[in-house]
Amino acid sequence: MTTLAVDCMGGDHGPRVTLAACRRFLDTHPDAKLLLVGLPDALSSFSHPRAQVVAASDVVAMDDPIEVALRRKKDSSMRVAIEQVKSGAAQAVVSAGNTGALMAIARYVLKTIDGIDRPAIAGRMPDFKGGGTTMLDLGANVDCTPQHLLQFAVMGSALVSVLDNIESPTVGLLNIGEEDIKGNEVIKKTGELLRTAANSGDLSFYGNVEGNDIYQGTVNLIVCDGFVGNVALKASEGLAHKISETLKNSFTHNIFTKITGIFAYPVLSDFKNRVDHRHYNGAALLGLNGIVFKSHGSADDVAFGTALNRAYDAAHHNLLERVRSRIAHAAPLLALGQSDASA
Repeated sequence: MTTLAVDCMGGDHGPRVTLAACRRFLDTHPDAKLLLVGLPDALSSFSHPRAQVVAASDVVAMDDPIEVALRRKKDSSMRVAIEQVKSGAAQAVVSAGNTGALMAIARYVLKTIDGIDRPAIAGRMPDFKGGGTTMLDLGANVDCTPQHLLQFAVMGSALVSVLDNIESPTVGLLNIGEEDIKGNEVIKKTGELLRTAANSGDLSFYGNVEGNDIYQGTVNLIVCDGFVGNVALKASEGLAHKISETLKNSFTHNIFTKITGIFAYPVLSDFKNRVDHRHYNGAALLGLNGIVFKSHGSADDVAFGTALNRAYDAAHHNLLERVRSRIAHAAPLLALGQSDASA
């Protein structure tokens, strides 16, 4: 059995969404078990032979400061769910709760993998080919050194190899141009480290990529700092929302817009399905001694189900060991980068 711990209270909708997703997940994964963590009264209506309720007495609100979540809510559903991974009762945890709180609590409880300075958030962005491009960091680390970006590339390669079944995923460094001379000093130094890593067999470095490459599917993995990554993520979500609104309005207004809508609807509908973020939900918090997946806070049951599926796949295919193995293989280069950063 692969066991997931689920923070059922997290997100904008709480048990109304998480429990519906959990039931569908259990129906389609006969070799999985769920630990449903939350307020007992809120979960009392759920019954399944492969689900167990784990009681928590508190909930981390979406607007709680990190200090409150970490120090004052020690029996929150979020923390209790993460502790299931720490104790070995579960192989992964999924939460739609406060991102900052989730990262802080997970880092405090699980600690970081040896050789990793900072955990990063890695998520999948839709591309126009019908697939997806994994990207990190999506917001955990605003200011990054070349060493941090190298660590992200190594960890992200392990994630893509597990979830997308690509043994040697291609890695692109997000930049303002493809040429090696482009970018600031951090990006230029990172490019040097990634080329060295490619030469030593630690990853497959494609080179610099630009923003449009995210959606063209040029590479399997794109590395950037959390500031840029979060902006790209929000822009992508905005695009999907705009397309959805356009579809809703296709058959309104006057006769001319209705006629246009009839012809445009199939194309827009197909494109909407390809960029539907519900099918890409579930970001991995990489670099921790445990598998943690973050669902979007506003996720519906379909989107939360996607996060559960990704966490299951990661646990089932030993993501944590794959990350540790790649970090160990790259240890000499990571140590070199560390000394360069210190200098």
